[in-house]
Amino acid sequence: MVTVMEDRRPVVATRTGRVRGVVEGPVAAFRGVPYAASPVGELRFAPPRAHPGWGEVRDAARPGPAVPQEHSRLEGVMGPRVPDWDEDGCLNLNVWTPAEALADGSAPRPVLVWFHGGGWSSGSGGWDWYDGGRLAALGDITVVTANYRIGPLGFLHLPAIGAENLGPQDQAAVLRWVTENIAAFGGDPALVTVGGQSAGAYSTMSLATDPATGRMVRRVIVQSGPLGLPPQDPADATATTAAYLRLLGLGQAADTGRALRALPWQRLQRAYQELADSLDHRPGDIAPPMWSVLGGPGQPRAWQEAVAEGALDGTDVLIGTVSDEMTAFLTTDPRLRSLTREAALDLLGALPGRLGADAPLAYERYEARRPGATPAHVYTDLAGDRVFRDGSLQVAAHRAGHGLPVYVYRFTRRPEPDDHGLGATHCAELPFLFGTFDTFPDAPMLGTVDGHDHDLARAFAGALAAFVTTGSPNGDGLADWHPYGPGPDPYVKYFGPRPV
Repeated sequence: MVTVMEDRRPVVATRTGRVRGVVEGPVAAFRGVPYAASPVGELRFAPPRAHPGWGEVRDAARPGPAVPQEHSRLEGVMGPRVPDWDEDGCLNLNVWTPAEALADGSAPRPVLVWFHGGGWSSGSGGWDWYDGGRLAALGDITVVTANYRIGPLGFLHLPAIGAENLGPQDQAAVLRWVTENIAAFGGDPALVTVGGQSAGAYSTMSLATDPATGRMVRRVIVQSGPLGLPPQDPADATATTAAYLRLLGLGQAADTGRALRALPWQRLQRAYQELADSLDHRPGDIAPPMWSVLGGPGQPRAWQEAVAEGALDGTDVLIGTVSDEMTAFLTTDPRLRSLTREAALDLLGALPGRLGADAPLAYERYEARRPGATPAHVYTDLAGDRVFRDGSLQVAAHRAGHGLPVYVYRFTRRPEPDDHGLGATHCAELPFLFGTFDTFPDAPMLGTVDGHDHDLARAFAGALAAFVTTGSPNGDGLADWHPYGPGPDPYVKYFGPRPV
């Protein structure tokens, strides 16, 4: 490893060129580093290609552009973003590493590669929400965040032109870049944890269980993965693509690939939003118009099948959810305000797993847990567990049943004030993992932050960083966290108030 330090601006050599970062306290940050060629022109709707490289030292003090997208449907919970997207240069990543790790002879640090959520339709690894500097310093680890193509640019299903699970292919390219380059930043390419939240957590499971990428993954951290959503069926994805092309006026195009590549990305995004608006979504149906297609690159099989066949057996696993996942999607849904018990039971039939004849019993069980709850509250709780928690516990139960350690958490900290009744909603743990409270001003999911919250952040982030390092979330100064066990009373670690 050869690192040159110029006025606290370290220069690191990657395989495609040198990058100049910036030292921020105990951490060196390298932002906006390309890991693949820009997906523009003929490379739009094509698998990621190697970046051609650059000659001069590339400045890496600032994030690169996000992938083009519409505004997130969770802005009302997390807060708005100022548009920073551009197709050209969007396939970039960010590295935070302890500055001491860049010194010759320094021991290589464990690596966390973390993928953002956003429903496969929004988000960016370069946003300050996910600044990895504090986490890298706290755990003495190297942290990597990355963009991947989302929305139609990443999940349009049109294999004839090369468009097939491009977002997952981008994520695989990130892992390959890390394997080839992270040693130059003081990271250990043989000790890589892949983590993510929401859609990023779903991607984490896919990357770890896909034979093409699983060999590069030592450990996984799965935060609020919507594991209740199956990958898209190829026939459904084909029908969705046909509807999308009609909205673009390309249903009869002689050369669909050429026509799609000729359109400005803004038109592609508008049509995608029109497609989303045209779908008959029922409350609790959080699936976007396009996401990973079963059998395509990066998604050769469903995670349930992969886990059952032992695809994760050689991988360390930490997995968890927040206690009120679905409030972020349902609290402001006007259709739930007058929901009756009968209507709630009808909606349960549309949830993943289809409760069928078991729906009344499940409803009564959840209702008993929350005396005085309205049908909307019961349905929100049940839907959250069906989409997010049940799959996480299924993974944990499989491992526990085979004598394999797995660490399970439940994040329960509620905002004060909680005027919207969000509780510990989807995304609520993110400021606590990254220590980025100041980047969520006025976010309803966060509320007022006090000293107890900073203690909780150190406990939560410290445990996850310890897991990245050793495969166990236990360590000096951390509360005991036992593996999830078989039997009627498995261990779950609570971050925040424990339910009565």
